[in-house]
Amino acid sequence: MTEIIDGKMFAAGLLDSIAGEVAMLDFTPGLAVVLVGDDPASKVYVANKARQTVLAGMKSFEHRLPADTRQEDLLSLVRQLNADPAVHGILVQLPLPKHLDADAVIAAIDPDKDVDGLTVTNAGRLAAGLPGLVPCTPLGCLLLLRDSVADLTGMHAVVIGRSNLVGKPIAQLLLQQNCTVTIAHSRTRDLPALCRTADILIAAVGRPEMVRGDWVKPGAIVIDVGINRVPVATGKTRLVGDVAFAEAAEIAGRITPVPGGVGPMTIACLLRNTLTAAQRMQSR
Repeated sequence: MTEIIDGKMFAAGLLDSIAGEVAMLDFTPGLAVVLVGDDPASKVYVANKARQTVLAGMKSFEHRLPADTRQEDLLSLVRQLNADPAVHGILVQLPLPKHLDADAVIAAIDPDKDVDGLTVTNAGRLAAGLPGLVPCTPLGCLLLLRDSVADLTGMHAVVIGRSNLVGKPIAQLLLQQNCTVTIAHSRTRDLPALCRTADILIAAVGRPEMVRGDWVKPGAIVIDVGINRVPVATGKTRLVGDVAFAEAAEIAGRITPVPGGVGPMTIACLLRNTLTAAQRMQSR
């Protein structure tokens, strides 16, 4: 029988653990989230982050800026947050309005407060195997994998997707776990055949149900990072992943659902990163 990997339950346990650690500190970690514009999905996501931050016993600093915010003003805010000793983590919600240079904004964040793990410094630390802050979604994927299999040594992992946000970081994390890692993408030849060689298959491409059941090696672990809204007959939409879940669940040994798989882990790992950043700053 295929085991469904319950990311929601795992994330709840992780959040409880984080709250317990925060309660033992003699200071309060603070997370600042910057939202530019009125994107509905981003507004919901930011509100959820703020709620979970407070529940974990941390301070939440929300900065909501209008969609026409100037680049200079956004960079000025980031610099203020860098200098604020009450702020231990900074997250600028992406995507930004098109007139803003997201790369420049990310580069302006103090790497030691970069709880999204997106600065070049933290990417370099990860690639070099040095301590740093790791992007939240890849970290969540790794925690789910290690909860499923204690030792990943020697397993062949195929990562579909090469983004800086998920694909590249999860590949680095899996290499550190002694996996053999293949990164696949839109130009990979015979992608289905390659996927069928994977002991661990990670889909992070943003294409609804692209990975079919016959792409999956029997008994493989399937981690579905995708979150896609697709229309249904009622005129509404439903959430699906990058993997055709019903098909893959017939073949896989373990699989994450969408929703309820990787998604809940992202915020939990964001707060874990904030706690880590706070502890490192206080120990200096």
